[in-house]
Amino acid sequence: MNLQEEIIKSMDLSAPLSDEEVRTLIDEALERVSKKMLIGLKERERLRTDIFHSIRQLGILQDLIEDPEITEIMVNGTDGIFIEKHGKLTQLPERFLSKDKLRQVIWQITADCNRAVNDAKPIVDARLPDGARVNVVLDPVALNGPILTIRRFPPKPIMMEDLIRMGSITEECSDFLIKAVREGQNLLVSGGTGTGKTTLLNVLSGYIPPAERVITIEDSAELQLQGLPNLVRLETRNGTEGGGEGITIRDLLKTSLRMRPDRIIVGETRSKEAIDMLQSINVGHSAMTTVHANSVRDVVSRLETMVLTGMEIPVFAIRRQIASGFGLIIQLTRCPDGSRKVFEVARPLGIRDGEVEMESLFFYGKEREKDRKEEKEERRISPDKSEGKAVFGNQGGACGSCS
Repeated sequence: MNLQEEIIKSMDLSAPLSDEEVRTLIDEALERVSKKMLIGLKERERLRTDIFHSIRQLGILQDLIEDPEITEIMVNGTDGIFIEKHGKLTQLPERFLSKDKLRQVIWQITADCNRAVNDAKPIVDARLPDGARVNVVLDPVALNGPILTIRRFPPKPIMMEDLIRMGSITEECSDFLIKAVREGQNLLVSGGTGTGKTTLLNVLSGYIPPAERVITIEDSAELQLQGLPNLVRLETRNGTEGGGEGITIRDLLKTSLRMRPDRIIVGETRSKEAIDMLQSINVGHSAMTTVHANSVRDVVSRLETMVLTGMEIPVFAIRRQIASGFGLIIQLTRCPDGSRKVFEVARPLGIRDGEVEMESLFFYGKEREKDRKEEKEERRISPDKSEGKAVFGNQGGACGSCS
């Protein structure tokens, strides 16, 4: 047993205690131990902080969660802890000494946000009080588990000016998207994991006229919408062991249509709810959502797949709803240096030869000669490959970090 564990074991934590009372108990325990062995002032202060975090907060994760520069925390069981900072992954020397200690942290996180995780339900999504997204996978589903992944968001919401300053978007493209939001166009933000889809959705939502009634629907509430007095926030719920019925995104999307929405924002469309989303935007509701896809043209096949998991409907009918429903598709990418870019903005034009025809309005950098030749060949074979109408970004060639 290490010194920290020995001190915790010597403390009486059976009664409900305030944070100040816990700190007093820690100081008393440290005083007793320091009479038996020499503990330096710096080491004593470190022990005081670590013990408090172990008892009251999230143990060795607390300092990481409080570091505003860390965007992702990945705990691979007792094997190690990795963080993403400034777009780079780093393994830390610290780690959980036992699976039990890690489970205690996981249970504390999930209990605080009304989510249960156990052997019967080993996978759960949750969030911390500051809005950070949490995913948990317990062993034995995770062979080296328990696995804990925390994605953090900036304490201060990112603004469009920040994205322009970071080179994620140009002023011309941002002005175009802001106008589209104010006009109530239906927007779909697509991209891979960690490309900044939720961040951009947050930024664009800041330009929704304050007079609108806005309803947000999320698995775990992450959106940080500001300046919207008529805002309704809905969150899914897992089924409970006591027989409580689970509430899905699809359930919330259906009920939101009865709440007189001016605009519906779905944090992520990932399954059967895609059909309800397409139907709602094709009958006049304004909506914004995100989807995982590698390109604006992959969005079509992703939505088709999602719709077909919930309803047998001709693919042509799905494509027609996509083409007529969404005003803009915004594709994000993540470069090797960790930066995120608005890579392409495209507009569905309609159906041609059975395919959704896309018009590329903005594109990050010009394609290299090889890319242009491949694009021409693809365009000759598939009619949905249309010519870009405008180019922005590094006008001298492709993005150096993306090429």
